[in-house]
Amino acid sequence: MKVVLQNLTKKFPNRNKGVRSDVIAVNDFNIEIPDGQLIGLLGPSGCGKSTALNLLSGLLKPTSGKIFFGEDDVTDLPAENRGVGLVFQNYALYPHLTVRQNIMFPLENLKGAAKLSKAQMQEKALEAAKLVQIHELMDRKPSELSGGQQQRVALARAIVIRPDLLLLDEPLSNLDARLRLQTREELRRIQHETGITTIFVTHDQEEAMSISDMIIVMKEGVIQQVGRPQDVYDSPVNLFVAKFLGTPPINVFSGEVKDGGLWIGGDKICSVKLEGSRAVWVGIRPEGFDLDENGALSCALAGVEVMGRDITVISNNAMSDSGAIRSIISAENRVDTSSDTVRFNVKPYKLFLFDKETEERIYCEIG
Repeated sequence: MKVVLQNLTKKFPNRNKGVRSDVIAVNDFNIEIPDGQLIGLLGPSGCGKSTALNLLSGLLKPTSGKIFFGEDDVTDLPAENRGVGLVFQNYALYPHLTVRQNIMFPLENLKGAAKLSKAQMQEKALEAAKLVQIHELMDRKPSELSGGQQQRVALARAIVIRPDLLLLDEPLSNLDARLRLQTREELRRIQHETGITTIFVTHDQEEAMSISDMIIVMKEGVIQQVGRPQDVYDSPVNLFVAKFLGTPPINVFSGEVKDGGLWIGGDKICSVKLEGSRAVWVGIRPEGFDLDENGALSCALAGVEVMGRDITVISNNAMSDSGAIRSIISAENRVDTSSDTVRFNVKPYKLFLFDKETEERIYCEIG
């Protein structure tokens, strides 16, 4: 099912009595979410992503704007009539019910022509349990399950009614690192098999990029950028997006464009086709460095981390705005750790320029 949000805004009264203006959690949200895709709603804490999810589910009513499911305006439709499956961060399972009973619970509330017999409900519950691979645990209580198993029960309960839209609010944040990796792969598989349009909220950019068809990056209630994960990573529209995506994060330098070149301190890094002179922020991805003893960029060597197939060179530069510089290079390279300095050439397609004041991307030819 396609989902369209038009000028969606949600305001809350400011709890600070000395401030009259409202808190705008979601600000003029406009987006079209294609049918059958897995969408990552991504941003730091407080950016409004969970509020947007609650507006979609019907748990919150928007201050203004419209929500369409397909061609239907559901802005004022109650949550129970929206055909939405919702999985919370804490799973919200009923502790006194078995896995089977938890999964069946939404089916027991169906009325009229949609009402099912007990046998039909059990059959559908087993079907959903098999999809998330917990069908052997149907008679256990939630307290007898691991965190990952509880998460699967919550997911099965959400999809048992075959919703038109599946909403996941930080579904993996309570799991340990290895289980989170395994479960996000399962989530991608389940979404692919069911074809249900799915939107999941996360602050973990690696999680969002690894399984999403499309990501929506938010800041302070405003959409910053929408696109395929790799496209957004490779071409951020502003400094916020560039900083938010990537592990290790992008290296940021204070630089200057002058005389047809890009300068970081006293080093001319490369040529740029940009008229005039101006101060800029320079973003360089960690994988954007080539080790070269005659390289254009000179840094003070601080350390080397051997990671197997890669080496991370840790260095410092007076113009760096992001602390230690982390440069990922092939393990085939040999770093002279006895030297105080290390030099790099920079890959132009891994380097981005941003306006010093607005922090918006400056598009120009870099060579």
